[in-house]
Amino acid sequence: MAVCAETLTPMIAECGGKDAVIVAEDADLDKAAEATAFGTVLNAGQACVGVERIYVAAPVYQQFVDKLTAALSRARPGPEDTATYGPMTLPRQVDIVRRHILDALDHGATAVMGGLDSVRDRYIEPVVLKDVPDTSAAVQEETFGPTAVVEPVRDLDDAVERANSTHYGLGASVFSRNKKKGLQTARRIRSGAVSVNSVGSFGTVPNLPFGGVGESGFGRIHGADGLREFSRPHSVTVERFRPPLNLLSVEPSERDMKIAKRMFRMRHAR
Repeated sequence: MAVCAETLTPMIAECGGKDAVIVAEDADLDKAAEATAFGTVLNAGQACVGVERIYVAAPVYQQFVDKLTAALSRARPGPEDTATYGPMTLPRQVDIVRRHILDALDHGATAVMGGLDSVRDRYIEPVVLKDVPDTSAAVQEETFGPTAVVEPVRDLDDAVERANSTHYGLGASVFSRNKKKGLQTARRIRSGAVSVNSVGSFGTVPNLPFGGVGESGFGRIHGADGLREFSRPHSVTVERFRPPLNLLSVEPSERDMKIAKRMFRMRHAR
């Protein structure tokens, strides 16, 4: 940004996120768990729209957690072609993932699946945490690893409030059998994109603009809005008739100024 500013070169920035998944009480839990598991370990968690926070309606919370951990138990990192996902790209990211897990555990969180031992030199096994304080790094900072925080919520209002509680706003997901309710909830989430009953599917639709708000950046790629980011408006006016008042003159007539002042007072006087 500093380099671009030197020559007033416009730019867009996609700076990652802390994507949340909301699971309503009426959601298809099997579908929600499978999709959320995929989003958690996608590219070893190194995806801007990877799942990092999950808010589940309290009545179905434990059912969902059981299904999520069952799905993630089939995920296996490694160098083999048969592995589910590969290594961490940057060594320093391993330290960030470890720090977030440790910070959560030190502040009272419980590892539902995995833990600190899941973090190895290059590969990280899936980690699921619960009872994580909202102020912890695992909730407020981008982890960018195959970890997820899963918490129960009272209702959708509570879920939306917690989903919107970070400085990020890139992507999110909502799961509900009631598509109208799912769509209404999606529109309340502060993010650049939201999927209903899927994870990250907005990224597969070329004509949908993609980008974030807040610390997730600004500007858009994809779709008409993405194309506009790399173009500039050019406005042209053509006079088609003589205006009733000629105010674009160094010496406007007394008549025109009198009428203009009267119209101004009518429009703006209190």
